[in-house]
Amino acid sequence: MAGSIPCERPCQKSGKARANLPGCARQDGEPAARAGRPFHSLAAFVLVALLPGGCTSVPTAFHPNPAIPPSAFSHAPWDRALRAHVVDGEVNYPALAKDKAFAEYLASLNHVDPEALPTREDRLAFWINAYNALAAKGIIDGYSPTSLWGKYRYFIGHDHEIGGAELNLYDLEHQILIPTFSEPRVHFAIVCASRSCPKLQSWAYDPADLDRQLDEAARMFLNDSTRNRFDRDQGVAHLSMIFNWFMEDFIAHSGSVIQYIKPYLEDPVLVKDLELRPYRVEFLEYDWRLNGVPPTKE
Repeated sequence: MAGSIPCERPCQKSGKARANLPGCARQDGEPAARAGRPFHSLAAFVLVALLPGGCTSVPTAFHPNPAIPPSAFSHAPWDRALRAHVVDGEVNYPALAKDKAFAEYLASLNHVDPEALPTREDRLAFWINAYNALAAKGIIDGYSPTSLWGKYRYFIGHDHEIGGAELNLYDLEHQILIPTFSEPRVHFAIVCASRSCPKLQSWAYDPADLDRQLDEAARMFLNDSTRNRFDRDQGVAHLSMIFNWFMEDFIAHSGSVIQYIKPYLEDPVLVKDLELRPYRVEFLEYDWRLNGVPPTKE
């Protein structure tokens, strides 16, 4: 990380909560966790902090108009779109852009109050599905996180409509999903349309089956050798950069990143080796290329 930078922005939009700044160094001598999926350099901090409208913010309340009752809201349209246009994590963006079920789901996100959903599982599934649908919409709208400027525009500079309010992907993740639910498996469920992200599943997250689905997403991600791999001869765990950016979430849950990942690994010999000797952790370079067929330019 390029030095230690302040952990809070000096700005705040009226009526909205202040956001934490990514990339803050820890003060206890432990390795710093790079807090933020795309923003892990001083240059990115300067870009976000100085540009007009660069302050991230979250709504203090949602007021959909017209509003649909929580009982009428459904993830079924998103599920149909995913099953039709996602194969093994590869997204057919041109086809998704024309899918009426996808358009229906995006519209429904703006007409329900997420805070009115009855259970924690309902709310968590809502925000995971919303993130993934809006991340896909950002690609279809012509945004891309492949460059530094592109990351700003994709994650922070582009607002989406949810519950009658405006919200960007950065705040959805960092100000709602992570602090509200304290669920590290979220990091294997949300997908920012890039090749090093977890694979976008061909199904929507279902409140009634959420725990099993999150476990499945974690196992798929941890046992995918293109995203995480282990060198037993050298005793090195080459892990996704996600474990660096969100290190504190995994440490808070299990004490260390290695302790967190062990229950999800499918190789019992590897698990035993991790228990018998310390592995050095190194982080793989993140591949921001698109996770599918690019959308058609109009």
